[in-house]
Amino acid sequence: MKIFLDESQCKERLAPFTLTRHTADIRIGILTIREKWEMLLIKNDSTLIINNDLNALIIKSNIIPTKDNCNDILASVGNQINSENNPDFKSIEFPWQIFQFNDWALRQDFELITHGRKSEAISETNRVIGREHIFIEPGAVVEHSILNASTGPIYIGKNAIVMEGNLVRGPFALCESAVLKMGSKIYGATTIGPFSVAGGEIKNSVIFGYTNKAHDGYLGDSVIGEWCNLGAGTSNSNVKNTASEVKYINNLHAPGMIAGNKGGLLMGDYSRAAINTSFNTGTIVGVCCNIFGQNIPEKYVPDFSWGNERYLFEKALSDIAN
Repeated sequence: MKIFLDESQCKERLAPFTLTRHTADIRIGILTIREKWEMLLIKNDSTLIINNDLNALIIKSNIIPTKDNCNDILASVGNQINSENNPDFKSIEFPWQIFQFNDWALRQDFELITHGRKSEAISETNRVIGREHIFIEPGAVVEHSILNASTGPIYIGKNAIVMEGNLVRGPFALCESAVLKMGSKIYGATTIGPFSVAGGEIKNSVIFGYTNKAHDGYLGDSVIGEWCNLGAGTSNSNVKNTASEVKYINNLHAPGMIAGNKGGLLMGDYSRAAINTSFNTGTIVGVCCNIFGQNIPEKYVPDFSWGNERYLFEKALSDIAN
């Protein structure tokens, strides 16, 4: 059976993350949506295809598959799935739902990835709560840290490194070859994507991969794309001083959309922030932006912004290559 993941009805709404990737390559939980499907479809001899054909089963690419709902999704193709009556079904309609659904997705992926497998041994230098809910892949190094999986599972990917003195509270995923620097404070539900470097205080956030948030500073209820850099001391607000609802503005002319009472930074791929940057509640930064200056950034920073100017395309490509 061939399966085609169709993003035609959801791609625009999920910007800035879908400006540089297919919707199925959004990371939520431990895996991307595409990776989840690939693992699940191996069991029934099905394959994903890039280009649609008449023999393919068409599935919306923003639907999050799990071990429990996969067969229901396949059986319901062509019919509307009522997510309100089916707690096992979720689809990402807006970019802030990536961090809102991450707790659920982490637990689902942990079960999918670790089922029938045995974790590597946990070093005795660590203090551990809920050992049975911690899974360490081969090559990973975790020493002299506190791992609390009583609030959710903890997954440490292949060749990942948890340096000394970290406080980790699940659910949490440190993906392949990622690094958690010394003395970090991690609250669930947080995902650090492959080959990323993370540090400071992070809560309920998703970092896609190849990104640096390596220093002190707070990141909460946020999603950071690939190949980004948050300078030392950079922090974001995730709750308004009035405790009122957070509104995201996804372009200069839109009235904005309410995302709930908590909402932090949404940053597209290849964007960077200077040291001690402070992001307001409900900020969206587009693709390939360079944030610097004395003022707090606007709540919507357009793609290819260079401070208050336009990032020249040739210079942007040169900086990306460095």
